[in-house]
Amino acid sequence: MKEYRDYLCSEIRLDDVGKEAKLAGWVDTIRDLGGVLFIDLRDEYGITQVVVRDNPELVEFATRIPIESTVSISGTIRKRDEETINEKIETGLVELKAEKIEILGKRTKMLPFEIAESKKTREDVRLKYRYLDLRNKKVLENIKFRAKIIQYLRNKMINLGFLEVQTPILTSSSPEGARDYLVPSRLNPGKFYALPQAPQQFKQLLMVAGVDKYFQIAPCFRDEDARADRSPGEFYQLDMEMSFATQEDVFEVMENVMYDTFKNFSDKEISAKPFPRITYKEAMLKYGTDKPDLRNPLIIEDVTDIFKNLDIKVFNGKIVRTITVKDVKSMPRTFFEDMTDFAIKDCKAKGLAWLRVMDDGSLQGPIAKLIPEKEKAEMLERTNTEKGDAIFFIAEHSGRVEELAGLIREEAGKRLGLIDENKFEFCWIVDFPLYEIKDNGELGFCHNPFSMPQGGIKALENQNKLDILAYQYDIVCNGIELSSGAVRNHDIEIMKKVFANLGYTEEDIKNKFGALYEAFQYGAPPHAGIAPGIDRMIMLLTGEDCIRDIIAFPMNSKAQDLMMNAPGDVTKEQLEEVHISIKNN
Repeated sequence: MKEYRDYLCSEIRLDDVGKEAKLAGWVDTIRDLGGVLFIDLRDEYGITQVVVRDNPELVEFATRIPIESTVSISGTIRKRDEETINEKIETGLVELKAEKIEILGKRTKMLPFEIAESKKTREDVRLKYRYLDLRNKKVLENIKFRAKIIQYLRNKMINLGFLEVQTPILTSSSPEGARDYLVPSRLNPGKFYALPQAPQQFKQLLMVAGVDKYFQIAPCFRDEDARADRSPGEFYQLDMEMSFATQEDVFEVMENVMYDTFKNFSDKEISAKPFPRITYKEAMLKYGTDKPDLRNPLIIEDVTDIFKNLDIKVFNGKIVRTITVKDVKSMPRTFFEDMTDFAIKDCKAKGLAWLRVMDDGSLQGPIAKLIPEKEKAEMLERTNTEKGDAIFFIAEHSGRVEELAGLIREEAGKRLGLIDENKFEFCWIVDFPLYEIKDNGELGFCHNPFSMPQGGIKALENQNKLDILAYQYDIVCNGIELSSGAVRNHDIEIMKKVFANLGYTEEDIKNKFGALYEAFQYGAPPHAGIAPGIDRMIMLLTGEDCIRDIIAFPMNSKAQDLMMNAPGDVTKEQLEEVHISIKNN
C-alpha cells in the first residue's frame, strides 16, 4: 500500500466493496450525527464519503479536524445505506469506513471565504488567496479546461506539420504598439532587455532561417491597461508563421484550427467554413467596429446624402447613419427613451434621434415632422424599414460616428434579445489601412510595421498614404478580436519606403529592427502568419465574462499580483547590482 493513498477520491466503485483502501485529500465537510461522523473527502478528481463509527476515540479525533485540512484515511470500502446514496457523484453508491486517520496538513487559520462560494467573493480577496479560490471545483475546472485546449492546439499544429520552436524571453526593445517591460542588465551597465510584446521578429527570422512552418504557445508581455477581455502584463498566443505563404494559406490553416477546436470543446453552433471575409471599410460602415458581433442582425446604413440638403439642425454638416430595428410596434415609448439615455450617459453622445413607422405609414418621433415625403420614401427604402419598424439616427463627424453607431447597434441588439448565445460567429476582417492618423494627430502604423502593403512599392510612391491598404487581417468571434495577422514585408526596399513615409531613415530601421534589416538581405522567403489569443479563446469557450477567471494566477486590473505582492520593493543592493538609482520626488 502506498504511503498516502492508493485510490483517488473519484475511483472507488461497487466492485471494490470489501477491499481495503487509503485515500488522501482535503476535508470538504464534516457531519456529526451523534457518535457517527460523515466526512466528505475531496481531491482534484472527485469526492468520497468517509464514515467514522464504532470507534469512540477515532470519532472524537475526527470531530476536531478543521475543514480544509489535508488528511490520509485508511479503511474498508463498503456499500452505502440506501438512504445515503448520492447519485450526483461518481462514488455515490459506496463509502469508506475509516479505520485510521492521519492529519497531513492542518488548517490553523480562519478561511477568508467559503471555498464553495469563492466566486461570489470580492475579486481582490479571491486573488490574494488564489490558491484557496482554485480549490473551488468550478474555478479549477477552468484551469483544467485550459490545459486540455492548449494540449489540443499543440497536437493540432504538430499534425499540420508545424515545428514548435521556443523564442527568447529576454530580448531588445522595439516599437510594436504597446509599452515594453524593461529588464536592466547587470553585466552591461546602462543597458536594458525588454520582455517580448510578441515573438514577431523572431518568427520572421525563423522563416529566413529556413523553417517552413513554425508555432509555439508564446508568452507575450505588454504594459497596458486591463479590460474584461485583456489581461494586463502577460498573456498567451498560439503564434504561427508559414514560409512561401499567402493570406489565403493562413486563412485555410487557421479556419481548420479554430473550427475544430471550438467544435471539440463546445456544443454551440459554429460558423461554416470558409468564414466570412469583411473589409475593414465595410465593417466600420455596417457594424461601427472592426470587431463585429455577427450574431447581431442589425446593420448600420449611411444616409448622409438623403439629408444633406435638409435643414435639420442635429444633422447639419455631419455624417448620418441609421439602424433599423424590425417589428417593434409593441415596444413602449420608454424603450426609445431608455436608448436615448444610454447614448447620452454611457456613450457621451449629444442625443439619439429616432422614428417609428406606424401602421398607417406615418412617422412618430422627435424629428418626424422635419422629413419631407420624398426623403422619407428614399430613407425607408434605403434602410429596408417597414410598418412596425423603427429607425435610430446617429449624426456625428467621421471616426466618432462609427464608434457611436457601433455602440448603439450593440446595445439595441442586447435589449431586443437579438443575440443568439448558442452560436460562435467567426469572420475575417481584411484590407486594413497600412497607415492611420493617431490620437496625437500624427501619421502612424494602423497595426504594425511588418505588414506588406498591397500594391508594393508603387502604392507607397503613388497613393495617398491613408488610402494604402495592407495585407493585414484579424479573426473575430462574437465581437471579440482573437488575433491579428499579416503577410509580412520581406522586401528590404519596400521596408525602407514604408518607414520613410513616416519620417524614419534607413539608419532608424537598422537601429530599431537591425536583425530583420540585415536578414532580409540574405534571401528571405515570402511569409505570413497570425497569433490568436489563447486566453480569449478559452474565455469564449467557458462563457466567462472576465479573462482573469481562466488564468491560474492572474494580476488584478491594476497589474498587481496581490498574492505575491508584485510589483514590490527591492533592496538598495539589488538596484546597485543592475546600476539603477531611484529618484525620489
